[in-house]
Amino acid sequence: MKLIRWGKPGQEKTGVIINEVKYDTSAFGEDYNETFFENNGLTRLASFLKNNEGRLQVVGDHERLGSPVARPSKILCIGLNYAKHAAEAKMAIPAEPILFMKSTTSLSGPFDPIVIPKDSVKSDWEVELAFVIGKKASYVTEAEALDYVAGYVLHNDVSEREWQLERGGTWDKGKGCDTFAPLGPFLATSDEIADPHKLRLWLKLNGKILQDSNTDDLIFNVPFLISYVSKFMTLLPGDVVSTGTPAGVGMGFNPSIFLKSGDVIELGIDGLGVSRQEVKAYGES
Repeated sequence: MKLIRWGKPGQEKTGVIINEVKYDTSAFGEDYNETFFENNGLTRLASFLKNNEGRLQVVGDHERLGSPVARPSKILCIGLNYAKHAAEAKMAIPAEPILFMKSTTSLSGPFDPIVIPKDSVKSDWEVELAFVIGKKASYVTEAEALDYVAGYVLHNDVSEREWQLERGGTWDKGKGCDTFAPLGPFLATSDEIADPHKLRLWLKLNGKILQDSNTDDLIFNVPFLISYVSKFMTLLPGDVVSTGTPAGVGMGFNPSIFLKSGDVIELGIDGLGVSRQEVKAYGES
């Protein structure tokens, strides 16, 4: 299945995509949140779709798409998880995964604008494969790890590099600004993705390809990440884990390229669709 949430910010309804057509599933009566995933929601939704085949209303293409999952308990990200990205950042390949959080208030829709925060001078882009946890995960083995994945989703891990790297403390302060986590356009359930480690991912800035790689270049793969992270914290149903970005981010160029008002970002991953964000300055309508 491909899950969507649609409508005005804060008022999203649920839906699905079937044969490239968007359908309203708000009559199912649940949001795509922790409770939904925790209580076998995907199976129950599949039964709802079967029982209502031919009776669901179509969602118009003019409707806004929100994040395909409701605000999760956490958005956990992995830093420097592609070898070439570590090289362009002039950082050593990590011996263990680098973990950081994005605030849940950074979550936004796949076609919502990215707002450059006040006083930001080094806002940057990062196309990433993210996955959503389907059931409570604690001390999970690598062998069983993929059983904990509800699905996969496209993520732009927008980052303010000065705040991330030059202001001291953790990376989080440059990662969690409002609009810095566009997610979607849809959540593809795990059965839709044959191998999450063989997916092309790419990003364009103003029509020019700047990131073009494949998840086969991940340093730490999805099962390892789930097993590793679940030793340090419990992952809850609906949690989003983003696996890192390949080479081609703005700070890696010489001279560096950072986002400015009017820029347009387009990004995509095989099987997970394409998103697009226009960049605006804070306070700009």
